[in-house]
Amino acid sequence: MARIAWKIVSGPYHICTQGNRELKPCVINRKEKRKQRVSYKRTAFTDYLVIGLGAFMIAFAIKNIYDPMGLVTGGISGIAIILKAKLDIPLWATNTVLNIPLFIFSVKSLGWTFVKRTIFATAALSVFLGAIPYYPFLHEDMLLTALFGGVITGIGTGLLLLCHATTGGTDTMAVLFQRKMRHISIAQILQILDGIVVIAGISVFGITCACYAVIAVICLGKVSDSIVAGVHYSKVAYVISDQKEKIASVIMERLERGVTDIKATGMYTGDRKDILFCVVSPKEIVEVKEIAAAIDPRAFIIVTDAREVRGEGFSAHEV
Repeated sequence: MARIAWKIVSGPYHICTQGNRELKPCVINRKEKRKQRVSYKRTAFTDYLVIGLGAFMIAFAIKNIYDPMGLVTGGISGIAIILKAKLDIPLWATNTVLNIPLFIFSVKSLGWTFVKRTIFATAALSVFLGAIPYYPFLHEDMLLTALFGGVITGIGTGLLLLCHATTGGTDTMAVLFQRKMRHISIAQILQILDGIVVIAGISVFGITCACYAVIAVICLGKVSDSIVAGVHYSKVAYVISDQKEKIASVIMERLERGVTDIKATGMYTGDRKDILFCVVSPKEIVEVKEIAAAIDPRAFIIVTDAREVRGEGFSAHEV
């Protein structure tokens, strides 16, 4: 009897490597496999909780970071900071009044589901702007204030986008304008609108605060993009091996992921080769590498990131 050298036990399949390097997947009952998988089902209630958390983080940053330091980062919040400095109008009041007409005009264009969640996010933001107590926060260092404010606001914005919502303001205005000016992208319109607000802030708080506000805006965009993309990105594995059939079989049976055989030619040797192409989740890529290495220690493996994947087995995020 061949001696068992080692085995990998992970999930519903047991992969046993024997003395002759033979590797076979042992299928466990499908019902047992489904029990081992824990799936998170999003509901409207959980989405609104996340929207509330995101609105709280944005409100905290506006009231305790941006407003005290005079950082006008664009949008309705930037206008609110300017009006508070000039006319002493509360932040929550400006945010509420300026967003109401935007909601009225956007229902038909953007759909009631999106507008409903955006109204909730805007209402929550206004409530938090009025309820959150003033708390001095990192006001000794302008650079640290701008960076940390961008991080907090970016996380809050990312949470809202994950739940198909925004806090209204220039985001909604950009979408509405783009419906009338198709030749200009939403991002370009948003940059113009926010740029106007930032320039207006220069007359109130000076050029130095405006420069730090630009840093906060850049940080905000990077963090929010990372949150949205990080939840949905996938991994792509390219495997070159003489044991392609065994590797593909185990991946398909164990991970229930499709594998594509790509015909290729080695340009140095002229030998015909087959490349296995497989798209999996970040957690599953570890198993793909283990499977390939267990079956063929000499397998050539390339792993890359896939920013967006659409199709069966993968869900695309759209706002």
